[in-house]
Amino acid sequence: MTTPNAFTDFVAGFEQLLAQGSALTAALAEPAVLPVVPDDAPVCLIFSPHPDDEVIAGALPLRLRREGAWRVVNVAVTLGSNRGRRAARWLELRRCCDFLGFELVSASGEAECGLERIDPRSAVADPAHWGNCVARVAEMLRLYRPRLVVCPHALDGHPVHIGTHGLVMDALPAAHANWPMHVALSEYWNTQMQPGLMVELDRQDVVDLVGALSQHVHEVARNPYHLRLPAWFIDGVRRGAERVGAAGDLAPGYRFAALYGWLHWTQGALVPMPARNLPLSDPAPRLFA
Repeated sequence: MTTPNAFTDFVAGFEQLLAQGSALTAALAEPAVLPVVPDDAPVCLIFSPHPDDEVIAGALPLRLRREGAWRVVNVAVTLGSNRGRRAARWLELRRCCDFLGFELVSASGEAECGLERIDPRSAVADPAHWGNCVARVAEMLRLYRPRLVVCPHALDGHPVHIGTHGLVMDALPAAHANWPMHVALSEYWNTQMQPGLMVELDRQDVVDLVGALSQHVHEVARNPYHLRLPAWFIDGVRRGAERVGAAGDLAPGYRFAALYGWLHWTQGALVPMPARNLPLSDPAPRLFA
């Protein structure tokens, strides 16, 4: 039998945290404290494949909302494949967005009704349907004129995540965007080979994101992935040290970080930005000034 030591206590601490987390409920979470958004605030548009992706991709938008009073608008691209759950998922999504101070709109233009068949296969098999969806997203880009767009990266594992990436990529040229705009590529089901931005988070950021994710009550009941979100941000520091940084670089002293691809839309094309870290000491809005 292995003799307990300091490493046993260290690992057991994580087990204990997960056990304690099972007692946490959405009702115990306190909404994020955020500044009032001015009328002329810059806009961040999050294109979320499913309800809950607004949180999973929401680390950078939350810092912009908190540090620069940006207007963050979550676009619900779909409401999932289970039609019987869509009304309930919309209500959970509404509570989550209110919790984070994000606005909520549906990509379809109708509450409780997202777009259908957003996946790579549909883009090829039904070009008329795909073209209508692209036109809808392009219309939203023209309406909001975002300074930052957030969507999944091209190989994010789930067909709807990959489809959402393709949808936004097709909509950018269709929108004829002629204003300064950045694109942040989020990740969840698959990590990306070349993230370009590591965003440090503080304890309160992570508290707010976990609390917001808990508002998706039925989803986290079947899989308590909200309790593993802090560990995912911890691992973001490990990967970011040598994926955003160079192999062999000294890891920054962050405790939590989220990783994104980082591109700039200019002259009708997306151009990769130089890889960099965004520490808490550097206000997030300055990155997109």
